[in-house]
Amino acid sequence: MAVTNTAALAANGQIKSRKLVNITVDGHEYQVGADQTLLEGLREAGIKVPTLCNWQGLHPAGACRVCVVELEGARTLVASCTQPIVDGMVVRTQTPRVRLARKINLELQLANHPEDCFYCQRNNNCELQTLAAEYGVERRYRGKRKQALNDVTSYALMRDPEKCILCQRCVTTCADVQAVACITPLKRGFDTTIGVAFGEGIGDSECVNCGQCTKVCPTGALVERDDLAKVYTALADPTKYVVAQIAPAVRVSLAQEFGMSPGADFTGKLVAGLKLVGFTKVFDTNYAADLTIMEEAAELVGRVKNNGPFPLVTSCCPAWIKFAEQYYPDHLENLSSCKSPQMMMGAVLHSEYAKKTEATRDGTFVVSMMPCTAKKWEMNKVSEGDVDVVLTTRELVRMLKREQINLAELEPVSFDPVFGASTWAPAIFGVSGGVAEAAIRTAYQMVTGEELPVPDFTPVRGLEGVKTTVVDVNGVQLRSAVISGLQNVRDFFAQGGWEDYHFIEVMACPGGCINGGGQPYSEHWPLRRLMESLYGIDKNMSWRRSHENPEIVDLYEQYLGAPNSEKAHHLLHRSYVDRSMDYLPQ
Repeated sequence: MAVTNTAALAANGQIKSRKLVNITVDGHEYQVGADQTLLEGLREAGIKVPTLCNWQGLHPAGACRVCVVELEGARTLVASCTQPIVDGMVVRTQTPRVRLARKINLELQLANHPEDCFYCQRNNNCELQTLAAEYGVERRYRGKRKQALNDVTSYALMRDPEKCILCQRCVTTCADVQAVACITPLKRGFDTTIGVAFGEGIGDSECVNCGQCTKVCPTGALVERDDLAKVYTALADPTKYVVAQIAPAVRVSLAQEFGMSPGADFTGKLVAGLKLVGFTKVFDTNYAADLTIMEEAAELVGRVKNNGPFPLVTSCCPAWIKFAEQYYPDHLENLSSCKSPQMMMGAVLHSEYAKKTEATRDGTFVVSMMPCTAKKWEMNKVSEGDVDVVLTTRELVRMLKREQINLAELEPVSFDPVFGASTWAPAIFGVSGGVAEAAIRTAYQMVTGEELPVPDFTPVRGLEGVKTTVVDVNGVQLRSAVISGLQNVRDFFAQGGWEDYHFIEVMACPGGCINGGGQPYSEHWPLRRLMESLYGIDKNMSWRRSHENPEIVDLYEQYLGAPNSEKAHHLLHRSYVDRSMDYLPQ
């Protein structure tokens, strides 16, 4: 009897009305789902087959030929990632012929690959390196190797064409998932490269800096711009007051990097670790997220009272903002003018906080720990000095390990107060729907004078690409939409009717910041577990609404006046730029 994971799931009712087929793999029978590729079926059956070009959820390219298998009746080896499953097929995955073919394909890849593993950013975390070790490859093939200069035109990303193995994961992700398509195969044959049209740099292209390409790249061909040297320089400068701020998605993404259960809340341990590195103060970005909600909710209420313009679209995601400036310049008035939380925090730390402490505006050096590569672009193109350096979660892990700090062994330490504690409504900012939920909680109170009856606003929760809901606010049927993944944004706007919504939250990365382009590398990143962890943090807090935070109330009373006041606008808001003509060939 053939029993597999799929059959077990079907028996439990978790997979409904799914056709199963029988296949024989290495002498054993399995039942797997039909209408998928052989590689997907093999994985479903728990059989490991190596690959360098395939990635879960992406259209198969069949480019690397490392996933080849023997198929009974076929004269040649077949790439399992493009081979459809057929009922009754007989497959062999580990014959001498298969193993030799995989080894030769890997050796051919390495023949055109630079020998800089020791100082490559992906050292010990590179799929090509891992498979080369697994198959015992040798440098048998030597000859002319393609050479190219590094592309360092982007504030967020770095591209090393010499490390590219032409797997096209980045091309597919950029085009099919993010609907930008700024990188593409160029030329043909041995001269083929992956790059930007007309030979431009990625920083001079339509790239929105989301960094999803860096997550799927199997080598070091695409990585975030490494800014650790700037942080170390600041930490060694006695004239600098170096402080850190930590985004919600970062603190639940570190545990598995230090041998702990994925999704565990490492907040206090991370604060302790950063203090050991040498940061003078460590702040919670949630404090600024409370400010974002106060300002954004006030914007929404103002538009409801003035009957528009609708919809109000959130502004927390810089990749989405650049996307909107490029492709929807006629609708920039719909964007909330609020800065993102990291920018608001930087603005407050460089101004009001510096006035209250021994720091000075020029001496304060703000380092943001973010799950996002686009925040690096935002810091350089939008911040006007609000933030000095942005580190991704990956850079943060490298820094802690370089300092030989194991977070799992540390005792938790509390955040330093800015002017006081934050609520934890912004903890859910890290997941798609979190901004909308936090904004609805506060907007409801601003309009009705009462609290939202149930703060857990579940209609906007989940990992679906598009979620819509309606909430009654004092007789107004407030229509909201939550979208993640830029292809979903294109589809949503293209189908029409979006003008009928009052509030739209957009996050560029599918699932939200927990799946940001700066998060640790993993094809099976535990999105649902991270999402549940952030909602668990929110659920267990006594303050769950931004307007409940007495320190935020205090900040407005002492410094800002009221949400959307002139001073608040000067410090916490921004304007937008029409970029629709920026990247046309000259």
